Amino acid sequence: MPTILKVDGYRFFFFSDEHFPEHIHIEKADMYARIELESMKVTDSYNLNSKELKRLLKLVQENKNILQEAWDEHFKK
Repeated sequence: MPTILKVDGYRFFFFSDEHFPEHIHIEKADMYARIELESMKVTDSYNLNSKELKRLLKLVQENKNILQEAWDEHFKK
């Protein structure tokens, strides 16, 4: 379960046996979200209010290159 990035207590990671579409998991305490990298679609979330979810979408967008490169490297795309 490689951790790709940590920002403001949020941990951005993926599992070693992931599936497509390419996505990132994000957690902090009891909060969680899964966001697709290409479409920026939130495919799962819990214990996040709309403000926190908006912040996560912004963080994913700002770090999209880092997250995509980590995915490509790990899964040898």
